[in-house]
Amino acid sequence: MTEKNWQLLCHLSALAMFIIPFGNIIGPLIIWLLKKDEFPIVDQEGKESLNFQITVSIAAFVAAILTFVLIGIPLLILIALANVVLVVMASVEANNGRPYKYPFNLRLIK
Repeated sequence: MTEKNWQLLCHLSALAMFIIPFGNIIGPLIIWLLKKDEFPIVDQEGKESLNFQITVSIAAFVAAILTFVLIGIPLLILIALANVVLVVMASVEANNGRPYKYPFNLRLIK
């Protein structure tokens, strides 16, 4: 596989959340750990994707707690929808060979 394909997989692997719990973090983490030394763009994009998915998970956890006051359910739906849309946008950019910066991203992994 080419560098661009691995860059694309850094973002698309986050959609594993629909198959396995925490797949949105596990997918990008595995790809980043395996290919970060081989491809510099994968190191950059893997950290970006992983940081965003950690941010999304924190937001979803807070929204889940807020379900007790009824605002959490719409927030969970909004978070999931925004996650999918932003992952698709990042994937399109990666497919074109351009790096992508997620908005509202906690930069936890440097």
